[in-house]
Amino acid sequence: MQPQQQQQQPMMMTPPQVVTTKDLLYLKDAMSWLLDAMKKCSHFSAQVQDPQLKQEIDTIGQMHQRHYNLLLKHCQNNNTQQMMGVPQQQQQGQQQQQNQMFQ
Repeated sequence: MQPQQQQQQPMMMTPPQVVTTKDLLYLKDAMSWLLDAMKKCSHFSAQVQDPQLKQEIDTIGQMHQRHYNLLLKHCQNNNTQQMMGVPQQQQQGQQQQQNQMFQ
């Protein structure tokens, strides 16, 4: 058995101007995970007696909240306006991909 070669895609340093439906679904999942983590941190912070441990849990909860707010900002794009700036050929290619996904 040969190991599969995985091609790593280059890391995107800035978010794309247009959020696709697939991107939006992933962002919603990630936001749900972050919201769950924030709730757990809040719950455990209230249960802990040690002030140092409580501080650490609160710091982690704040980190999850910052990440949640960052993803929320990406979801608030005006896709319609951004799509008007995308060249027509690229839009047609995306529509063909979406049509193939639903068939």
